[in-house]
Amino acid sequence: MTRHVPQRQLRFYLTAMAPCPYLPGKIERKVFANLPFSDGAWVNDELTQAGFRRSQNIAYRPACEGCDACVSVRVPVCGFSASRSQKRILQRNADLTRDQVEAEATMEQFDLLRRYLLARHAGGGMSDMGWEDYVAMVEDTAVRTHLIEYRLPADGAGPGDLVGVVLTDMLSDGLSMVYSFFDPLLGRRSLGQFAILDHLMQAREQALPFVYLGYWIQGSAKMDYKARLRPLQALTREGWRDLP
Repeated sequence: MTRHVPQRQLRFYLTAMAPCPYLPGKIERKVFANLPFSDGAWVNDELTQAGFRRSQNIAYRPACEGCDACVSVRVPVCGFSASRSQKRILQRNADLTRDQVEAEATMEQFDLLRRYLLARHAGGGMSDMGWEDYVAMVEDTAVRTHLIEYRLPADGAGPGDLVGVVLTDMLSDGLSMVYSFFDPLLGRRSLGQFAILDHLMQAREQALPFVYLGYWIQGSAKMDYKARLRPLQALTREGWRDLP
């Protein structure tokens, strides 16, 4: 039986208008709500399935006037079959270890995040993120969440070098990839795409039907990688539908 988000517990707000980071010349605005500590997990489930994304204890979605380019997308696990190029990505990263760890921030993760942001998103909204901001991003939540760490093979007594991290929410119907970052010097490995492919394998292992990827914008080079996943479902006015 589908549960509904209790409106009395949630108050929705609108952000101020700001330049869109994805489409030049466009203005973005978001609607958001604070997730309750009581029942936060299933409220997050319902809102994610309704097209919201989570950041700490806030759920948000675009509410831009005159623009609906941002589309919530997810991959149905049962219908997914890796393409030849995706199989090569999996093969290139077959030596990596995957560890699911508690949602607790470490300095090793933060160092990797700083290198990733400086190389890939210098000048972006998160480029000035400090240690306390990172701790809040990972730990300030009342939902079912964890971190996935990817490491190179160990060459000594300790663990191998950390090369990728994904903050992942566990939903009733899948995995939601909240945020991911990786070693920018290992571009040939395509670690961002690998993390998605690996989460599809994790969801299959756990008999979960979907992996939620957040928003996709047709024509945005930053989001082209999501369009390479097939089948891909988008949230429309008629509900979740397969993209052609």
